[in-house]
Amino acid sequence: MGVMNRLTVKGVASLPEGKHADGGGLWLYKRENGAQWVLRFTIHGRRREMGLGSATHVSLKEARETASECRKVVRAGIDPIKQRERKRREAARNIHLLKDIAEDAFEARKAELKGDGKAGRWFTPIELHILPKLGKVPVADLDQKDIRDTLAPIWHTKAETARKALNRLAIVMRHAAALGLDVDLQATDKARALLGKSRHKPANIPAMPWKDVPAFYQSLSDGTVTHLALRLLILTGVRSGPLRHIHEDQIDGDVWTIPAAMMKGRRDATVDFRVPLSTEAVAVIEQARRHARSGHLFPSIRKGVISDMTMGMFMQRAKMEYRPHGFRSSLRDWIADTTDTPHEVAETVLGHIVGGAVERAYRRTDYLEQRRAVMKKWGAYVAGKK
Repeated sequence: MGVMNRLTVKGVASLPEGKHADGGGLWLYKRENGAQWVLRFTIHGRRREMGLGSATHVSLKEARETASECRKVVRAGIDPIKQRERKRREAARNIHLLKDIAEDAFEARKAELKGDGKAGRWFTPIELHILPKLGKVPVADLDQKDIRDTLAPIWHTKAETARKALNRLAIVMRHAAALGLDVDLQATDKARALLGKSRHKPANIPAMPWKDVPAFYQSLSDGTVTHLALRLLILTGVRSGPLRHIHEDQIDGDVWTIPAAMMKGRRDATVDFRVPLSTEAVAVIEQARRHARSGHLFPSIRKGVISDMTMGMFMQRAKMEYRPHGFRSSLRDWIADTTDTPHEVAETVLGHIVGGAVERAYRRTDYLEQRRAVMKKWGAYVAGKK
């Protein structure tokens, strides 16, 4: 290795321009505009030069210590330049903030979400209850205690919101891991264990008993957008989202085809949902066409379509404890109590996914004709016809 430690602290400052050896491959390159420490070494038959920093900021002692560590790495058969680059990349990855990773995860999943996530419901629990406290924390530093302390204030009072926030955060952590970040994938499960079982007991959406539905249906008789929307909601058993956005282009005779993107829980964007329309439902749609604007059958007064609150507020002002979504339960109970409809047909009436993935792959029917018979009877029942 030759003579070591040739240079001195005082001598370094007075050296002329050029290359000056300290020994063991450590050199000082002096130029007109400054000086730099350089380590020369040979690895895998290749001669390499590694910069160790400016002599202005790195002392002779520090340069020698760094050079000594690098020589050990070389003796182990590792290129210290590549090792340093790898450490820099790892350090750069690990300073990603939770806020940035959460937003990237949301962008990556928009295609799976209804309406590309424009309603914001997927991201909202994280945005409101996680990011204000943890958004600026490097995702690699996030642990179960951080998560517990963040969600503890709403764990029992807003249980469903807290559950969604925790589940979304778990997805974000998996996304971070897929990016190559060093994260604790068990942090959310550990946080759940620390938080304990929620004391909150979810309440079912109040549903009108099916025997009371005909009277309510027949009271919706003034032909307004709200009355017609509620009538069609009752007659079809669909959720309010697809109903509020129903468009004339989706109607073909007595079949209404709801785009897959509008169906809750359906991630296969190629599978639409066909709704058989009873004679009564077709009649309601014809009345609604008088109100259509830009093809939408249930437009709002100002722009777009009626809001999610319109029908609910109508029932609330009528001093009813029931909610529009509850008519799905009314229909399901009527099917169970008054018909011998097979389970898979009854569930498909409500747009529920029936059976496992393998079973669904082999099943080639959506039970349209069977559902048509059920909905014909339901339409006649609620309209007071035999």
